[in-house]
Amino acid sequence: NLAEARGIDLAGGPVRKLLVGAEALSAAKREKLERMWGVDEVRDLFGIARQLEGMARHASTHAAGVVISPVPLTEIVPLYKSNKDEITTQYAMDHLEEIGLLKMDFLALTTLTVLDQAVKLIRQTTDKEVDLATLPINDGKTYEMFSKGLSNGIFQFESAGMKDILRRFKPEKLEDLTALNALYRPGPIGGGMIDDFIKRKHGRKKVAYDLPELREILEETLGVILYQEQVQQIANKLAGYSLAEGDLLRRAMGKKKQEEMEAQREKFVAGAQARGFDARKTARIFDLMVKFAGYGFNKAHSAAYAILAYQTGYLKANYPVCFMSALLTSEINNSDKIVKYINECRDLGIKILPPDVNVSDLHFTPSGPEIRFGLAAIKNVGTNAIASILEARKRVSRFGSLFEFCEEIDLRVVNKRVIESLIKAGALDSLGGHRSQLLASLDRAIDSGQRIQRDRESGQRGLFAGFNGAPSSDDRALQLARELPDTAEWPQTLVLANEKEALGFYITGHPLEKFVKQIEQVTSTKVEGINELETSQEVHVGAMIGSLRVLRTRKGDRMATLSLEDLSGSVDAVVFPDLFKRCESLMESEAAVLVRGILELEDSGNRKVIVREIQPIDGPQAAPPVTIYVNLDDMAQDLPVKLRSIMEENPGDSRVTFQLEHPQSYLITLQSRDLGRVKVDGRFVRLVETLCGAGSVRR
Repeated sequence: NLAEARGIDLAGGPVRKLLVGAEALSAAKREKLERMWGVDEVRDLFGIARQLEGMARHASTHAAGVVISPVPLTEIVPLYKSNKDEITTQYAMDHLEEIGLLKMDFLALTTLTVLDQAVKLIRQTTDKEVDLATLPINDGKTYEMFSKGLSNGIFQFESAGMKDILRRFKPEKLEDLTALNALYRPGPIGGGMIDDFIKRKHGRKKVAYDLPELREILEETLGVILYQEQVQQIANKLAGYSLAEGDLLRRAMGKKKQEEMEAQREKFVAGAQARGFDARKTARIFDLMVKFAGYGFNKAHSAAYAILAYQTGYLKANYPVCFMSALLTSEINNSDKIVKYINECRDLGIKILPPDVNVSDLHFTPSGPEIRFGLAAIKNVGTNAIASILEARKRVSRFGSLFEFCEEIDLRVVNKRVIESLIKAGALDSLGGHRSQLLASLDRAIDSGQRIQRDRESGQRGLFAGFNGAPSSDDRALQLARELPDTAEWPQTLVLANEKEALGFYITGHPLEKFVKQIEQVTSTKVEGINELETSQEVHVGAMIGSLRVLRTRKGDRMATLSLEDLSGSVDAVVFPDLFKRCESLMESEAAVLVRGILELEDSGNRKVIVREIQPIDGPQAAPPVTIYVNLDDMAQDLPVKLRSIMEENPGDSRVTFQLEHPQSYLITLQSRDLGRVKVDGRFVRLVETLCGAGSVRR
């Protein structure tokens, strides 16, 4: 405020540097400022900067930190109350530890809710009690599922990278899951530790110990120092450190403070010598500890996560319908996740039944070997409306028609907009008639329901109501009034479009289903797989244009941003002006298209496709791609040169993808952009399979 009062522009670069580090400016720069603003002004500015430097810039809250104290916190530390009535300490984490307070992180995990709901569903549908705390930790079905990489919905194990590691590593026990949790981080991945660990697991690399005493500590992790606790144990076993001193050593290694490390090295080697160990060997072990300290992970943390992963995996493997019901319910407001997990259900052979007001509950529920869609997943249908529907259904047992439905529900809560959404979602299909008839009859049904509810409340009945059960003229007139109009059902495209509007995705079908085989032949990935690919990679997808927005550049040229949607999910895409001019006729929502583009990562972390080519999915198609499989164990040294020669001699339109595999180790997929495209005929196949083996050319 003082600086601004003197007319000093705080947005300037030099002043910004002053405010974060007053001593950083050289004398020459200070003199320059003094010439610009005056000696007194700069002196005052430096004084202000020194007072501001090091002060807290703002109040923030740790995502999961809870401070624990033996006495009221007001007696120990100043507190702060935010405008959201959150109470936080005014001291940061490190300062809290210095004054003796304990900070714990309590993570609110959706997975815990999924586990709880799954156990309740198992109890309701099978009368079995599953105690998560006493699950057998050697269940074969669970580890088989992990080993196949079928880990969608499994805590910490559902990324594409982790699935690949699971398939290569093939975990067999809880300790394996614990180790993979600790390894799947940037440091170990970049350092090649995962590949090394997998080789040790399958006997392709010998497990050795520098000292026999290390076997007990490192046998579980195949001779690799993987956990922070192992550093403590080694220091205790070899150099006589107490576990508390070992913890200080672990911290010093993590912070990489050179002076402190040298002091610890001397202490470690001296302690080991005093216990009879060779100084040269113990010095080498200390260096190994330092190397792995950068990768070291807290085993207690990793084991806790592994237990959660095993619990979710166990329920998925042994009670898939109940588990997937709970999982879908946990993501009921996330359309992309719902699509992903519905596809997972289909892969598991679990059918998803559409919503039905006569059967569905609030959330997804098991229905024998199938899963019934929850009413809460329908847009514009709130929980109050669903509660009214469920209460009315409990009273009448079953709704027989649209008119009876409107007579029994509370129309003040379940209004016309709600019922329209239920019709479009297919939730009223069991009431008779098709969806166009139900929508055409809705106004009459609501008017009739309101009138009957008013009569019911006033105790009135039709003047000519029949006696002794005989139908009256009123009853016959009511029956005629309830008849549905003779209107044609909507076309399938409109049925699906309305489902998409009401649910955010398709449930009874998908417009792309008739193109599935065609898409598989000419594309490289599903939309879901795009999120796992590296940036700058070329992608080929078959999809529908979802949301579409036409924009103008500064020059006035038209371009578009859109979403591409297939049966697996959706991804954002951009069509720049040059391409937009050529394919403007395709720029319509719900258009089925084939897209070739380059994958790009946005600042937000989301991926998008920069479209290079777009064509109608039912138009003339490009030649289908071809994959060449290469077994690296049997590969001749001159194979790449010979393959390149064959490709150059057979130019054509088919894109080439290489699959390079070390059996039982890893599989890498590479796209050939530099070598161009090829003509895949009988001669090409014979030449390649002569080099790479029978069946190596795959289409």
